[in-house]
Amino acid sequence: MAPQEQAVSQVMEKQSNNNNSDVIFRSKLPDIYIPNHLSLHDYIFQNISEFATKPCLINGPTGHVYTYSDVHVISRQIAANFHKLGVNQNDVVMLLLPNCPEFVLSFLAASFRGATATAANPFFTPAEIAKQAKASNTKLIITEARYVDKIKPLQNDDGVVIVCIDDNESVPIPEGCLRFTELTQSTTEASEVIDSVEISPDDVVALPYSSGTTGLPKGVMLTHKGLVTSVAQQVDGENPNLYFHSDDVILCVLPMFHIYALNSIMLCGLRVGAAILIMPKFEINLLLELIQRCKVTVAPMVPPIVLAIAKSSETEKYDLSSIRVVKSGAAPLGKELEDAVNAKFPNAKLGQVYFFWEIRNHTNLENRNNYTE
Repeated sequence: MAPQEQAVSQVMEKQSNNNNSDVIFRSKLPDIYIPNHLSLHDYIFQNISEFATKPCLINGPTGHVYTYSDVHVISRQIAANFHKLGVNQNDVVMLLLPNCPEFVLSFLAASFRGATATAANPFFTPAEIAKQAKASNTKLIITEARYVDKIKPLQNDDGVVIVCIDDNESVPIPEGCLRFTELTQSTTEASEVIDSVEISPDDVVALPYSSGTTGLPKGVMLTHKGLVTSVAQQVDGENPNLYFHSDDVILCVLPMFHIYALNSIMLCGLRVGAAILIMPKFEINLLLELIQRCKVTVAPMVPPIVLAIAKSSETEKYDLSSIRVVKSGAAPLGKELEDAVNAKFPNAKLGQVYFFWEIRNHTNLENRNNYTE
């Protein structure tokens, strides 16, 4: 055998031997207990007795506050009314919504019902929404009245139930649609319906759509076990990755229909008992006002928002000293932009993160200025 062929043969043999045994890289940090036998909602509300009366969701534009007890009770009521509307276990509920408390309540309700939540950008075209709804076999869509025209064919042709979150009772909603407030009404069957659902850790609880790097969007099947594991890796244990605390106020201006906000803001914030300040869209003056008024402590962002804040002279009019963490993801920040952000938030640590939809959260967090505490 020629020397070159012999070398190739040895490499192949070594690889074959390696494939026959596990290679495990262990952290120097203590193991995290991951209760991935629990359903996602049971895990999220596992410590609710500690947070029941604390603010859970803050509606930025209106100032309305839901406590953890409110969110738990209302989500269960919605789940029971999902059942009345014919949403069965493993059926799909689409959230065609901007950021709002109803998004959180509906997502948790789907989990309680044993259903699957798929979220879509309300600015999608009718064709894009229809493609996702048909691919996921959506049974019910929760949206705003202004988007109903986009999905009316799904109601007419496929029998999809449409629920509108618009809460102004004096303004009629489109014909054939239900009001979200009808779902939040208490029902005597709530506990019976929810307790009768047997959820496997391997059941799919979320179905976000991602195109990856190329091609058309595809559904990413996230199980109860997968999301519990993901959240636990980020906020549980002695040395959590995100360092969220129960007394934090976490800004949520990033879209909840994306995995960044859905997982690492919404679910992680709920798990630790923090308050989540919800903004439906980015408006710099309102954002700065809410940071000051609500004393936001954690601000997850993306580079365009970071750039807008860095360039704005409006920041000088507001007290931003409450922010202790700024976290940016989706694209890298350059050194100059990092320095500009540090100047705007003098008490904050800056971290950059890298995400994959398919693994449910960020794969790493770069700590440029001693992010850990």
